[in-house]
Amino acid sequence: MEKLIYLDNAATTKTAPEVVEAMLPYFTEHYGNPSSVYGFAAANKEVITRQREIIADTLGAKDNEIYFTAGGSESDNWALVATAEAYSAKGKHIITSKIEHHAILHTCEYLEKRGFEITYLDVDEKGIVNLEQLREAVREDTILISVMFANNEIGTIQPIQKIGEIAQEHGILFHTDAVQAFGQVPIDVDVCHIDMLSASGHKLNGPKGIGFLYIRKGVKIRSFIHGGAQERRRRAGTENVPGIVGLGKAVERAAMSMEERTAEERRLRDYLIERIEKEIPYCRLNGDREQRLPNNVNFSFQFIEGESLLIMLDMKKICASSGSACTSGSLDPSHVLLAIGLPHEIAHGSLRLTLGEETTKEDLDYVVDSLKEIVQNLRDMSPLYEDFLKKQK
Repeated sequence: MEKLIYLDNAATTKTAPEVVEAMLPYFTEHYGNPSSVYGFAAANKEVITRQREIIADTLGAKDNEIYFTAGGSESDNWALVATAEAYSAKGKHIITSKIEHHAILHTCEYLEKRGFEITYLDVDEKGIVNLEQLREAVREDTILISVMFANNEIGTIQPIQKIGEIAQEHGILFHTDAVQAFGQVPIDVDVCHIDMLSASGHKLNGPKGIGFLYIRKGVKIRSFIHGGAQERRRRAGTENVPGIVGLGKAVERAAMSMEERTAEERRLRDYLIERIEKEIPYCRLNGDREQRLPNNVNFSFQFIEGESLLIMLDMKKICASSGSACTSGSLDPSHVLLAIGLPHEIAHGSLRLTLGEETTKEDLDYVVDSLKEIVQNLRDMSPLYEDFLKKQK
């Protein structure tokens, strides 16, 4: 097959043609700085406001609660660091989970070095946070709970509404990293009691380098980037007008197609899972079978190395990953897979396949056929597999 099969949509997505089309005029025709006073430039302020309204409507939020950022990592950093600074007089204790994206985990490490105490919640074998452990972790000096909406590696969706209820019950701010979930599952910030939410454009067929942080009105967190009055004095820097327009178009597009698109993704996802489980022995589906993102498939294959698997898939023009794109250079096994209880040797043989709106059943058939061949070839070269087979006899 000559066609490139792209199954790494959790890493990034193809920018939709209509998104690119919507952005183009703001590079060449409507290029004014929105902070300038003359009409040509000031008109872009109204354009930005319209994109805020589009995004806010999808979350059940108000447009003045949406703050544009450079992406999910900045939004996560802002939510944690600015909350820590603003509420340190109340307390210095933050609760998160062991399977968060590194934008959260590394920011927590940064805060620990500055005197904050972090509680890292365990997850079960499916990757779901233990709500009782969360309740027990709450203290008088707890100022923030940050738990991701859905995991970027294994696709497990957390019981966000229940987590939000616990936070609200104790008067604690609740932030969720919704970078993988936004545009894939319905989210209502009021129903889920969410005070802050991070999202990124390039995960939903929008442009890279643009995202937003939802901050509920009344949450008193400080500026993260200083130097100007943009974003209602909370995030300095000339607005990325083309990126904001592209993000707004991508969000509008994702919201309109969500029901039909995700239903098809679930159908194809379950077909892919079924074929792999039936046709490739000694494999394990990672993450919750039901409470998972519509497009996420994550397997561990015994007796192989994930890196070799990815290289051989690439030779067949199949794009996949072994986990987060942010840790692709690491030789260590996924912290997420270790947290759900996988031993190192099995965690090393992991594969994440994330479907997109252009994925077809024929694509998946080719992938499974290729995967069967590659896994068998790798196992045939493995002394561990050879020893295993001898013991079976």
